Amino acid sequence: NYMMNRILAIDYGERKIGLAISDPLCIIAKPYKTITNNSKKDLLDNIKKIIKSKNINKIVIGLPITLKNTFSKQTHKVQEFIDYISNSLDIEIIVVDERLSSLEAKKSLINQGIKTGHNKEDIDMTAAALFLQNYLNYLEK
Repeated sequence: NYMMNRILAIDYGERKIGLAISDPLCIIAKPYKTITNNSKKDLLDNIKKIIKSKNINKIVIGLPITLKNTFSKQTHKVQEFIDYISNSLDIEIIVVDERLSSLEAKKSLINQGIKTGHNKEDIDMTAAALFLQNYLNYLEK
């Protein structure tokens, strides 16, 4: 039974990690869930489980570069995480600029009439879905 592969997007945060997954045809990105960032190892185990259960063959990670194109403290934290999972997983990892995705996620949720104050988790998942969608659109070209 040939399974189509999906792409997993990770919006890395010190406390929360937003995840999104593509459909098997890699056309549509859907928010998947937000997980708590307890430890690197915990996170890696979680990601490994998702890779297996969802048939993931590629991971897209958003790197938050500041609008002035500089690396912030957060950028370095995400970079460390990227290095860590690259060394731990045998899977293709794509790094995308996700500067605008959190802002867009907020806007998109506000437009849908969702209050964003206590919906931080929705924002993380939606941000991951947005930069995954941008990446999928780019693949289509």
